[in-house]
Amino acid sequence: MSFSDLFDSGFKNRNKGHFSAIVRVALSDGEITTEEKAFLDKLATKLEISSEEYEEILENPTKYPINPPVLYNNRLERLYDLARMVYADHILGPKQKDILTRFALALGFTPSNVNFIVDKALSLLVLNVDLDTFIFEMKNMNK
Repeated sequence: MSFSDLFDSGFKNRNKGHFSAIVRVALSDGEITTEEKAFLDKLATKLEISSEEYEEILENPTKYPINPPVLYNNRLERLYDLARMVYADHILGPKQKDILTRFALALGFTPSNVNFIVDKALSLLVLNVDLDTFIFEMKNMNK
């Protein structure tokens, strides 16, 4: 096995873990709604989750370990990606803020400030900011 195969495997497993964590969030209220299913379909494509892996994760989302980002920058990067997907095409409609709040909590943002973080993230997406600007603004939102 080559070094690149090891890297690809680790990257793929991290994506599966990330996807399974989001499936767990979607299932936290007991069911996956039509809007959440559309979001999961889109996310699976972005994370290069095969249809077989997708079905496997839906059946048993606890199979893959959750790998929450330890570093704040990485957490903000994942929030940016998720917020863009939630915001794009308004797939989730009026549930955008609720689902993004659940995802933000799963990423490790604290309940005491998660609503503020989600509001700020969505307002930055309205402005169509890039990742670097998003991270800068999120880090400096209290200043």
